[in-house]
Amino acid sequence: MLLYERYRTEIVPRLMKELGYRNVMQVPRVEKVVVNMGVGKHDDPKVLEGAMKNLAQITGQKPVVTRAKRSISDFKIREGDAIGCMVTLRGVRAYEFLAKLFHVALPGIRDFKGVSPDSFDGRGNFSVGITEQLVFPEVSYDDVVRVQGMDITIVTTAHTDREAYHLLAALGCPFRKS
Repeated sequence: MLLYERYRTEIVPRLMKELGYRNVMQVPRVEKVVVNMGVGKHDDPKVLEGAMKNLAQITGQKPVVTRAKRSISDFKIREGDAIGCMVTLRGVRAYEFLAKLFHVALPGIRDFKGVSPDSFDGRGNFSVGITEQLVFPEVSYDDVVRVQGMDITIVTTAHTDREAYHLLAALGCPFRKS
């Protein structure tokens, strides 16, 4: 069963009971998932191309090139330089990416003890960083130009971190036991 279907049939009624909601529309849901890969200033254009190819394989959606907003002389970056790529996943694609992240990629990390429940921003959004893109099964070692990490931000409609924690735990997020 797809994670989105399981969310609608099993998780929503359980969260209504746990959090004391009367209306289905009060239950928090995943609004979007933003996956960002920063490559920084690089001399080789293949680094950015490789990152975009890997991100497209992982998410199933074409990434957008992110550019520097302003010049930073210490990093030798000029305004408008390509410094990374990102993808915004919404709807069913977001839930399917989360299923792959929670059940395949994160448990595949060596010595993985769970993600920190302290990574909420106070408004119900959750961010996690991954050190290398090779934890996803779609990426083969031969396709990687340079091993890079990525930032994943899960934006929810929850108003508090507690609600978002319950939502992500119900979706299968492997939180660290504290």
